[in-house]
Amino acid sequence: MIVTSTDSVEGRPVAQYLGIVAGEAIMGVNVFRDLFSSVRDIVGGRAGGYQAALREAREAAFADMQDAARSLGADAIVGVDVDYEVLGKENGMLMVSVNGTAVRLR
Repeated sequence: MIVTSTDSVEGRPVAQYLGIVAGEAIMGVNVFRDLFSSVRDIVGGRAGGYQAALREAREAAFADMQDAARSLGADAIVGVDVDYEVLGKENGMLMVSVNGTAVRLR
C-alpha cells in the first residue's frame, strides 16, 4: 500500500476517495527508561529507550491505519498526518496518532 503525506501520488490519479482512516498507539514509559534518559540528559546524547518506544508506537499506529484502509478496499492513503502527544499524570504515556484519506488509484 502506498502511504504518503502528499495529497496525490505522482502518475496515479485518484479514482475514488473512500474516507478518512486513522491509527493510534499509546505506549507506557518504563521507569528504567526514564532513569537512563535522565542520565542521558545530564551527559548529553540521544535517549535510545524513548526513541525505540516512539518508533514502536509509530509503526503500530501506521499498521492500524493501513488495516483500516485495506478494509475499505483502498490501495493508497494520501494526506497522512502524524501527531505525537505525552499523556498521563506523570507524563508516563506516549501517544502517536496518524490519519489520512484512503483512496483507490487508477
